Amino acid sequence: MPFRAVIFDIGGVVVGSPLHAIAAFERAHGLPTGWINQHIAESGHEGAWARLERGELSLQQFLPVFEDECRQAGQSIDATALMRAVQASTVPRPEMIRAIERIRTAGLRTGAITNNWLDDGDRSNALEQLFDVFVESARTGLRKPDPRIYLHACERLAVTPAEAVFLDDIGRNLKVARALGMTTIKVEEPTSALAELEQVLGFALR
Repeated sequence: MPFRAVIFDIGGVVVGSPLHAIAAFERAHGLPTGWINQHIAESGHEGAWARLERGELSLQQFLPVFEDECRQAGQSIDATALMRAVQASTVPRPEMIRAIERIRTAGLRTGAITNNWLDDGDRSNALEQLFDVFVESARTGLRKPDPRIYLHACERLAVTPAEAVFLDDIGRNLKVARALGMTTIKVEEPTSALAELEQVLGFALR
């Protein structure tokens, strides 16, 4: 079956990686390596970060809740400084922007699935015009890796999962997409990811 759409994660794929920003924040503040992401994962569906990304908390509501949550887990976190660092990392990657434009020129649909938050509007709006469909966790109430957010994006793109390629920098997000039938590419850095995408699609993107 030929591909009809390419769906991109935003942070760590189309723009710089929040994971790198979090790691740098941990180093700068003397936190154990990987502690923040581990805490987010362990806090689960009802943790402050998950609630932020589902739009149940605004960024301002999130900050004291997350700080308290971290404090109870054994670490003191300046959540305002952390989120500023994360937001500062989201610089667009020119090679990814060009690739998205070439995909659209070739006649394929383009989509985005991003876990974000309600106070994140400026960055999202600037990027939204690149895509035929832009799915935000904070506006849908669903966040990756919930399979429903992938199916929602495919429905809006009018494609089946098997007709879509999905790029993300987080393995658990890709695992769910593969289980739904998508072809997946893990983005560790843009050059190799785009080379793999070129092989999948059969035309040049760079």
